[in-house]
Amino acid sequence: MTAYRRVAGAGALAAGLAVLLAGGAAKAQSLTVLPVNISMAPGQLASTLTVINQGTAETSVQVRALAWSQAADGKETLVPSDQVLASPPIVTIAAGATQVVRLVLRSAPQGKEATYRILLDQIPPPAAPGMVRIALRLSIPVFAEPDTRAVSHVQYHVERDAGQAFLVALNDGGRHDTVRDIALTTTDGSAVKTVADASPYILAGAAQRWRIVGPDRVPATGGSLRLSARADSGAISEPVPVVAQP
Repeated sequence: MTAYRRVAGAGALAAGLAVLLAGGAAKAQSLTVLPVNISMAPGQLASTLTVINQGTAETSVQVRALAWSQAADGKETLVPSDQVLASPPIVTIAAGATQVVRLVLRSAPQGKEATYRILLDQIPPPAAPGMVRIALRLSIPVFAEPDTRAVSHVQYHVERDAGQAFLVALNDGGRHDTVRDIALTTTDGSAVKTVADASPYILAGAAQRWRIVGPDRVPATGGSLRLSARADSGAISEPVPVVAQP
């Protein structure tokens, strides 16, 4: 019986993909994609991705563009979008060959940064009887800046919610920020661990949440923890208030 399995579903984001993006290239088995993210400057309506087949056999890849958003509770959503055109949308790449994929925005973003993800799905060849083919996926973020100047503005707090606690980041600016190496400490310097299961991206006008391990170590409402982290906007070292769930 011929079968194959996708590593990630259509709505999966980078945090849930089986292929992690690291360094200067995204890799999936024999495929390498450059760059690992795309930033379009104000007025820029086109960019490119380079897909390299480093394997010993040809492979086919489907390329799709999806609009990428985050809700107030940090939930991330991908939906098909015709605002980004990928050409070619399906390509077969010979062993050792390179394919350039052109990305074109239909129109410039207005007011705030527009965010998309480009999904590259490897199309598996037919499997031999009794074999299972695995189709791999790469997800490349695209950030398109508006014509007007846009900056991020992220505020943090710790929120208690039904016996749990979360570090919450609210970005009411017009551009995304990226937060990594999060560390929370109490007033006496003791570490408070967070679960690194959330995307590091905080999109414009959206929120992100990181669950805190051991919520009993979080001070009562009205207290505070100290946050240290590394963001695109610079190093973070500041107290964050503890609040009740709104």
